[in-house]
Amino acid sequence: GSSQGNGLMFGNISGVPPTEVVILGAGTVGEFAARSAIGLGANVKVFDNSITRLRCLQANLGRTIYTSTIQPKYLSKALKRCDVVIGAVRGKDRSPIIVTETMVESMKKGSVIIDVSIDMGGCFETSEVTTHNKPTFRKHDIIHYCVPNIPARYSRTASASISNIFTPYLLKIADDGGLEHAIRFDKGLKNGLYFYHGILTSRAVGEWFDLKHSDINLLIF
Repeated sequence: GSSQGNGLMFGNISGVPPTEVVILGAGTVGEFAARSAIGLGANVKVFDNSITRLRCLQANLGRTIYTSTIQPKYLSKALKRCDVVIGAVRGKDRSPIIVTETMVESMKKGSVIIDVSIDMGGCFETSEVTTHNKPTFRKHDIIHYCVPNIPARYSRTASASISNIFTPYLLKIADDGGLEHAIRFDKGLKNGLYFYHGILTSRAVGEWFDLKHSDINLLIF
């Protein structure tokens, strides 16, 4: 079929070379992707421009793996050899393009790109938003999986998980005197607002969709 891969299975089977996995980003997503891939016997390489995050990743994994800053020469070499590449890089307003179309063209035919950063625009130049109904597409004979909000596939687990995170936060907001009061004193909450009384306050969203937006600091008193 159109989404046919290269016939490789994760798993460290004696006498068979391990699957090569490249992970872009050493944050939470990158760490758990590395854990899963290592657990399945893959050979993992992680790229990130933060030495601190790379060190934390190594420490949290409890083992030494290949890590590197994002340098085109080394990244291109790794991409040419890999079977799967996972993009989990975030930027301030949108994800930076880490992998160019030329780099994608040089990858092995039938290899897989999973762009977790697609929520923020994607970190592969060839990425296009896909859906759970049609999650993949081929470009340059490389399979792309670019579904935003991947946890939505598992709605009950995702809902329970996010409730565990938000419930204490919402209770704290209530204890502190309500949302209006919390916005004034909780910088994280204030910076995370998209709308305030029907007014768009996110500069990134405004610039992305060419919409009028206002500074939240000018709206709260």
